[in-house]
Amino acid sequence: MKPGVIGALIAIALLAALPRLGSDYATGIALNVAMWIALVESWSVLSAMTGYISLGHAAFYGLGAYVVVLGWDHLPLYASIPLAGAASALFAMLIGTPVLRVRGPYFVVLTFGISELLKFSILAHETASGVASRILFNGPDLNTIYYLMLFLAVAATLLMVVVDRSRFGHGLRAIRESEEAAETVGIPVARFKVIAFMLSAVIPAMVGGVMATRSTYFEASQVFDPMVSVTIIAMAMIGGGDDAKGPLLGVLFLSLLSELLWANAPQIYMIILGAVLIVFVLLLPGGMQAWLAQRRRGTGRAAA
Repeated sequence: MKPGVIGALIAIALLAALPRLGSDYATGIALNVAMWIALVESWSVLSAMTGYISLGHAAFYGLGAYVVVLGWDHLPLYASIPLAGAASALFAMLIGTPVLRVRGPYFVVLTFGISELLKFSILAHETASGVASRILFNGPDLNTIYYLMLFLAVAATLLMVVVDRSRFGHGLRAIRESEEAAETVGIPVARFKVIAFMLSAVIPAMVGGVMATRSTYFEASQVFDPMVSVTIIAMAMIGGGDDAKGPLLGVLFLSLLSELLWANAPQIYMIILGAVLIVFVLLLPGGMQAWLAQRRRGTGRAAA
C-alpha cells in the first residue's frame, strides 16, 4: 500500500475514535471540519475540474435539508438522507443543460440566482402553507451526527480521487482547457458537464440533511445562506489544485484559523480573515498546494 493510503486510513481511524477520546467540543470542531471537507470536495468535482465556478451550492445544501425536514415524521433518517441526495441530483440534471450553456462570470451569477430563486420559492411555499419554521424533535445525538458527516467527508474525498484518476476526469480537464478542442477529439462535452454537475450536487444535499438534524430547527433563509457557497469557494481557493489534496488543505487551514480567531479575537475576527484571503489571492494565487509543491522543488534543487 502507498504511504498516502496508509496515512489516510490512520487518519480515518483516529477521527472515528475521536468521540470516545475527546470532548464534545472537540467532536463539534471535527464535525464542522468534516462538513466542509464534504462540501468542498464535492464542489471541486465540478468547478475545479471543469473551471465552471459555481456560486450556487447553497441550493443543494438547502434542498437536502428541506427534504429531510419534510420527511422527518414519515421516513427514517437512513432513508431521508439518501432521498435528499437523489432529489438534489434530479434538480441538478433538470437545470444542468440550460445552465451549463453559459460560461465564466455569467455561470457564476446564474448559479447564485438559481440558489436565491429556490430559497425564495420555498419561503413563499412555507408562507402560503402557514409555516414560518419547522422544529425537529427527537433528533440523533452528536456522535451519530458526527459519524454520518465523517462518512460523507470520506465519500466525497473518494469521489474526487476516483474522478481525478478516471477517463471522465481527464475529459473534464480537457473541457476546462478548451471545450471546442475537447469536442474535436470526441469528448461528449454537454453530457460530461451535466454528469459532473449531478455528482457535485449529491453529497452537499446529504450534508444539508445531516446538519438539519444538528440544528433541529429549519428556516429556509438560514439553510440557503449564500455564505455557504462563498466559504466553499474560499476554502477551495486557499487549498488550490484540482485534486483531492487541495480541498483538504484549504478546509483544514481556514477551519482551524477561523476557530482560533473566533476564540481569541471575536471583535476583529472577520477583518483578520478577510486580510488572510487577500494575501492568498495576491501572493499565492495557486493556493497552498502550489506553494508546497514549489517549496519541495526548491528543497530538491538545494539537495542536488
